[in-house]
Amino acid sequence: MKKLYYTANALLLLMLVLLGSCKKTDTITLTENKKEKKKVIEYKKPETVSYQVEKTKEWLKLNEADSSKMDIVYALNRTDKANFKKLDSVVIPADFSGDLVYYLPFPIHVSALEEVSKIILFSYPTQTFAAYENGELVRTGPTNMGRKKDPTPTGLFFTNWKAEKTTSTFNDEWDLKWNFNIENKLGVGFHEYDLPGYPASHSCLRLLEKDAKYLYKFADEWILKDKENVKVKGTPVIVFGSYDFDGPKPWLKLASDPEALNISQGNIENTVKPYLKEILENQNLREADPTKTL
Repeated sequence: MKKLYYTANALLLLMLVLLGSCKKTDTITLTENKKEKKKVIEYKKPETVSYQVEKTKEWLKLNEADSSKMDIVYALNRTDKANFKKLDSVVIPADFSGDLVYYLPFPIHVSALEEVSKIILFSYPTQTFAAYENGELVRTGPTNMGRKKDPTPTGLFFTNWKAEKTTSTFNDEWDLKWNFNIENKLGVGFHEYDLPGYPASHSCLRLLEKDAKYLYKFADEWILKDKENVKVKGTPVIVFGSYDFDGPKPWLKLASDPEALNISQGNIENTVKPYLKEILENQNLREADPTKTL
């Protein structure tokens, strides 16, 4: 009888342990599933981060056929394929083994943006842009913004209307591809156009074609109440900082200091903080609007 008693108790304890283990496993699985909903991209970091300035023609002789290298040096020098060859000297990384994000100044994660579903940032001093989803960097690249005579306005904007191809309001001979307007009255927007490697536009934000296409699909258009009134604004866009038009190109500093242009999480938090309330209010309106998918 005693043996049966102890055996029964042992079986009961074993069942309780197994049940407890199952519950614990279920909890872990649910937690993991929740984490999977957050978009996190794994980027490859280069083994070393250092740069040197080299003569463009000499460097091209040995490297022009390597498209992966070319994509990085175009972005580093804030230019495109056609204009890169026109430059006398360019900044070149010593190590090309990393992803583009490690050669440009924006941080991969920004805690202050975790509540913001989508946002695009343009840095005037570094001539780069970054797109974030809930604080995670999903796209970055070079830009050429407004020249000294026609600077790009800074502050908070929202994307409104877009067109795969439109004509510039400044010059009707200029065709703008993948154009997304952010300031309707002034006619300011981001779009694909030549990148000579310095701020050269008439206040718009020029992009490489691949980046213009990405942001064209990434950002949301406004939702109109009627022909004259906006019901819900589009994706927030913040243009910040200033450019030293009379000084040397800022990215040349990378040769002596690889972190010279880095933008920290704190920098972005301070930049976004004055606009965060308005951004989140508009975000809530969009999420609640039944016509947002139209």
